[in-house]
Amino acid sequence: MLKKIAKITGITLGVLLIAAFAIPYFFKDQIKARIEKALNESVNATVSFADAEVSLFRNFPKATVSIEKMAIINKAPFEGDTLVAFESLALKLSVMELFNDETEPMQVDAIATKNGLINVILNKEGIGNYDIALKKPDEKGAAEESKPLSFKIKSYEIENYRFRFTDQASNMKVVLDSIQHTGVGDFSNDVLDLDTHTSTNVSFSMDKANYMRNIPVSLDAILGLDLKQSKYSFKKNEAKINDLPLKFNGFIQLLEKAQVYDLTFETPTSDFKNFLGLIPAAYRSNIDNVKTTGQCSIKGFAKGQLTETSIPRFSVAIASNNASFQYPNLPKAIKNIHIDTKIVNETGQVNDTYVNLNRLSFAVDQDVFDAKATLKNIAENALVNAQLKGVVNLANFSKAYPIAVDKPLSGIIKADVSTEFDMAAVEKSDYARIKNEGEIDLTGFRYTDESGKTMDISKVLVAFNPSRVVLKEFKAKTGKSDLGVSGVLENFYGYLFRNQNLEGNFTLTSNQIAVSDFMTTEKAAQSETAKNKEPLKIPAFLDCTLTAKANTVLYDNLTLKNCAGKLIIKDQKVTLENVKTNIFGGQITFNGDVSTQTKVPTFAMDLGLNQVDIAQTFTQLEMFKKVAPIAGVINGKFNSKVQLKGSLNATEMTPDLKSLNGDLMGQLLSTTVNSNNSKLLQALDGQLKFIDLNKLNLNNLKTALHFENGRVTLKPFDLNYQDIKVSVNGSHGFDQTLRYGLTLDVPAKYLGREANALLAKLSPAEINALGTLPINATIAGNFTNPKVTTDLKAATTTLANRLAQQQKNKLVDKTKNEIGRIIDRNTKPGDTAKASSKEAVKNKAGDLLKGLLGKKK
Repeated sequence: MLKKIAKITGITLGVLLIAAFAIPYFFKDQIKARIEKALNESVNATVSFADAEVSLFRNFPKATVSIEKMAIINKAPFEGDTLVAFESLALKLSVMELFNDETEPMQVDAIATKNGLINVILNKEGIGNYDIALKKPDEKGAAEESKPLSFKIKSYEIENYRFRFTDQASNMKVVLDSIQHTGVGDFSNDVLDLDTHTSTNVSFSMDKANYMRNIPVSLDAILGLDLKQSKYSFKKNEAKINDLPLKFNGFIQLLEKAQVYDLTFETPTSDFKNFLGLIPAAYRSNIDNVKTTGQCSIKGFAKGQLTETSIPRFSVAIASNNASFQYPNLPKAIKNIHIDTKIVNETGQVNDTYVNLNRLSFAVDQDVFDAKATLKNIAENALVNAQLKGVVNLANFSKAYPIAVDKPLSGIIKADVSTEFDMAAVEKSDYARIKNEGEIDLTGFRYTDESGKTMDISKVLVAFNPSRVVLKEFKAKTGKSDLGVSGVLENFYGYLFRNQNLEGNFTLTSNQIAVSDFMTTEKAAQSETAKNKEPLKIPAFLDCTLTAKANTVLYDNLTLKNCAGKLIIKDQKVTLENVKTNIFGGQITFNGDVSTQTKVPTFAMDLGLNQVDIAQTFTQLEMFKKVAPIAGVINGKFNSKVQLKGSLNATEMTPDLKSLNGDLMGQLLSTTVNSNNSKLLQALDGQLKFIDLNKLNLNNLKTALHFENGRVTLKPFDLNYQDIKVSVNGSHGFDQTLRYGLTLDVPAKYLGREANALLAKLSPAEINALGTLPINATIAGNFTNPKVTTDLKAATTTLANRLAQQQKNKLVDKTKNEIGRIIDRNTKPGDTAKASSKEAVKNKAGDLLKGLLGKKK
C-alpha cells in the first residue's frame, strides 16, 4: 500500500515538475502576444521588447513574468525620441493571476526593474511626450483615454535608472542619474503607508547655466498615500542634499489640471555643519570631526498650485551669524562667517522669483572677504547686480580649508569688482546697459601639480569695464619657460551666462618656452587616458587670436630660434599664419590649420624651408625621414616648399603618416655625396664601375616629390656625372621599399676591360665616333637591402657590334682608296673613259670586300 502511495505521489510530483517546465514553454507565445496586444491597444507609440517569459521557479511558489529589453519610442511630434527603455522588468504574482480576465486588475506582489531610462520632454507648445495613452470614442462619440493596465502592487524596486526632464520652452533640464529606489506598501488598499528609500545624483540647468551638477540626494521616507484623492503626505522622513540633512512636512496632491503643494522643510539642527554639508564632497574633506561655532539655519516652504501658468509660492532661506569652523588637521580657522541668502517667490509667477545674497563674508587671520548679489526677473530678462571685495591669502586659506593639492598654495588675491547688467544687454552686446568696473590682482602665486611641476605666477592683473575684460599683465615661470601675456576678452559675460563664444585677442612674449613644461608626465598621461578616452577637441566656444613671439622654443630634441607668428582659434580649428623660426642653420616658415570639426582630426600645412641643413632636417623630422631618407648620404643645405595634409591621432594629435599626402619641391645647395653611408649607392657602385658616386655633383639640383597613401613618387629628372647623362624616375614607400629606374647615356670609353682592349687601338676621334650607349638600371628591395640590376652586358655587345661595323667601313674605304691610286698611276691625263672605268672598278672592289667581310667566319 505504501509503495503504491509513494508511486502515485512520485508520479504526481513528476507530472507537476514536467508541467512547471512545460507550461511556460507552451504559453510563452501567448504571453508575448497578450503583452503586445495590451500595449498596442493602450499607447500611441512604437513598443518593442526582446523577449517575455514566465518562470515558476524563480520565486516559487509564485510565478515570475519577465520582459527583456523593452523600449517605447515616441511618434510625432516627438518622432524617434525614446520615452522609456529598460534592460529588464520582472513581475512576481500568483500563477492564477495570469488567467484573469482583461477587465480584472492583476494582483502583483512585487515589481523589479533595472538599467533603464525615462526621458520626459515638454516642447515649446507645452505638449508632453509622455501623453501616449490612446483615446477611444465613448458612446456619445467623444474621445476618451483607453484604460491602462490595472495592477495592485505590494512592493517595487528600481535599480540604476536615469530620469531626464527637458522643458524646451524655458530651456530647463533636470537629470536624476543612478536612481536607486524601493517602495513597500499594500496597493490593494486605497489608503496606505508606503515605505520608500531613494538615492540619486541631481543635475539642474536652465537657459544654458548649470545650477547643480551631480549633487547626491537621498530620501528615506514613509509616505501617506490616498490613491482616491491622489494625495501624498510626508510622514516620518529624512533627506540629504550632499551631507545637508532636511526634514519635510505637508503633502503634494495631483489634480486633473494642477499639482497642489503644501510643504515646509528645515534642517533638524541649527549646527553650522549644516552649511558645510551643502558644499559638494569633491571640494571638501570629511566634516564629521570639524569644530564649529555659531548656528546656521536652512528653512523654507512651497505653497500653492503648479499649473501651466503659475508655480507655488516658495521661500528658501539660509542664515548664519558670526560662525566659524576649523578642520582638526589644519592649523587655522575660518571665522566671522556671515550668511544671509534668500530665494523667494511671493506671487506664484515664475518671473517674480528673485535671489538675494545680502551678505556672504568670512575672515582668515586679518584677511576679510565680502560679497553680495541680487538676481531678479529670472524668466524673461534676468537682472544681475553683484559686488566682490576683499583679500585672500592663499597660503593662509589652504591652512584653514582642505584644498586637494600635494603642496600648499601661495599667493595673495585682491579683488574690488562690481557688476550690473541684464541678460538681454549681454546677448546684444549693448554695453551702455552693462556697468562693470574694478580689478582683480594676483601676486606671488605658486602651484605644484600631481607630477611635481611648479608654476610660479609673479603677477596677474585683470581689469573689468563695460565692454571687455582686460588682461593687463600676466607673468609666469615654470620649469625652463617664462611667459608674458596681455590682451582682452571681448565677450566674457556672454560666454559665462549665455554659452556664447569666448572672444579674445592676446599677445604672448617669451625668452624661452620648453614645450615639455606644459605636458603631463607619461604616468600622469596614462592615468588621464584611463579616465578619459575621449578624443581631444579644440573647444568650440573659443574664438581667439594669439600673436606670439619667443626667442627660443625647445620642442622634444629641437631648438627653434626667433619664433614668431599668429594663431587663430575658431570653430574647433587652429589656424597658423606667418609662423617663422630659425632652425637647422636656416629658416622655416609655415601656414596651415589643425581642425577637430570631424571625428578624425585633420591638418593642412604649407612649409617653406630656406637654406636648412640636410643632415639635421632629415634626421630630426620624422616626416622628412620617411619622405626622403637621405640623412648622412647627401650633405649640405637645401631649399624646399612643402604642401601636405592628412589625419591626426585623435587622442595624441600626432600625424598619421599613412594618411599623409602632398608635394615637395626641393633645391639642393652646396652638396656633397657620401656613398659609404648608403647601401643603395654602394649597390649602384658595385654594378656601375665607371661611376664614382662620391664625385656626383648635385648642386642646384631641383626635384619634385608627390607622396600619398604611404608612397613617395619622384617626378622624373636628369642629372650629369662628368659627360654621362642620368635620367631618374620611380618611387619608394614609407615602409622603405624601392621601385626606381635609371637610364644612363654612357660614352663608349667607360664600358669595361673588354671594350677598353678594343678601344685602345682607336684614336680619340674614332672612339667619340662610336657615340653613347643607353644603360638601364632597376632598383628594387629596400633601403637596407637594395637589389640593383643592369643591362650592362647588352650595352657591351652593342658597343662591339658598333666597333666591328666601324672597322669594316674603315677597311672598305681604305681598299677603295688603294685601288683608286693604282688606276690613277695607269691613266693618262684627259682619258675620261678610263676615269669612269676607275670609279666602276673601285665600287666593284668595295662591294666585293663588303661581301667577304660580311660573311660568317
